[in-house]
Amino acid sequence: MSGTATPNTNPAYEKVLAARDASKLTAVDYIKYMFGDSFIELHGDRRYSDDKAIVAGLAMLYDTPVTVIGIEKGRNTKERMERNFGQAHPEGYRKALRLMKQAEKFRRPVLCLVDTSGAFPGIGAEERGQGQAIAENLMEMMTLKTPVLTILIGEGGSGGALALAVADEVWMLENSVYSVISPEGCASILWKDSTKAPQAAAALKMTAQDLFRFGVIERIIRQPRADDQAMFESLKLLVMRTFEKNLALSDEELTEMRYQRFRKIGTPDNYNQ
Repeated sequence: MSGTATPNTNPAYEKVLAARDASKLTAVDYIKYMFGDSFIELHGDRRYSDDKAIVAGLAMLYDTPVTVIGIEKGRNTKERMERNFGQAHPEGYRKALRLMKQAEKFRRPVLCLVDTSGAFPGIGAEERGQGQAIAENLMEMMTLKTPVLTILIGEGGSGGALALAVADEVWMLENSVYSVISPEGCASILWKDSTKAPQAAAALKMTAQDLFRFGVIERIIRQPRADDQAMFESLKLLVMRTFEKNLALSDEELTEMRYQRFRKIGTPDNYNQ
C-alpha cells in the first residue's frame, strides 16, 4: 500500500493493512501459480477432522517432489467463513505435522506459506488441544530431517504463524508482517485503546524490512501479481536453489544449522546493516 500516511496511520501500519488486503493473492493462488496441476491436496489429521484453514499436499517443483503446506484465508466472505478466516484449529496443525513427518520419511522438502492473524482461540479448539498442537509442531519442526522453507505471504500472527515457521530459512513478501501479537491487541493491552494500533505497529517492528534488519528473516520477496508469471518463475527458482543447498547437507548438519539459526536471533552479530 502506498501513498502519504494519514495522521491515524504510519508506514508500519500501512504494511499491516496491505498484508490484510482482501484483494491480495492467497496461499491457494501461490500453489496454483507455482505448481499448477501437479499439486495433489491431502486431507485430515487422522484424529478428528479436516481443517480447511490449512491447505496441504504434494507437488512437483521442477523435477523434485515437495510437500506444500499453506494457511488459507479465502478471497470473499463465503470462502473466508469456510476457511475460518485463516485461523487454524488444532487438527489443522496436526494435519500439517502429519505431512511434514511423511515428507521426512522420503526426505522430501517442505514449503510452508503462512498468512494468518493467529491460531483459532475458540473453546472447541482449546478443548481439542490447541496449545499442545502448536507446541508439538515447534518441537518436531526443530528436528525435522528434511529441508523446510517458510514464506510469509500476508499476516504472520503469534503462535499460529510460528507453528509453520520453524524452518531453515524464513522469507517474507515486501508487504507482509510477522509479530507475536496484532497491533490492535498490543494497543489494547498497553494503552487500553485499540485505536492506537498504528503506534503499536511501529513499536512492534513487525514489517519485513525491520525483521530483515534484525536478522529474524533471510530474504524479502517482491510482491507478485497474478499476471506476473516471470516473478513466480523467479520465486520457484529461488526456492529450488535453497532446497538443493539444504538437501546436500547431512541430517545432522541440517538440524544443527536450523537450531543455530534460532539460537542467534536477537544477537547483535546477526543484524543486517
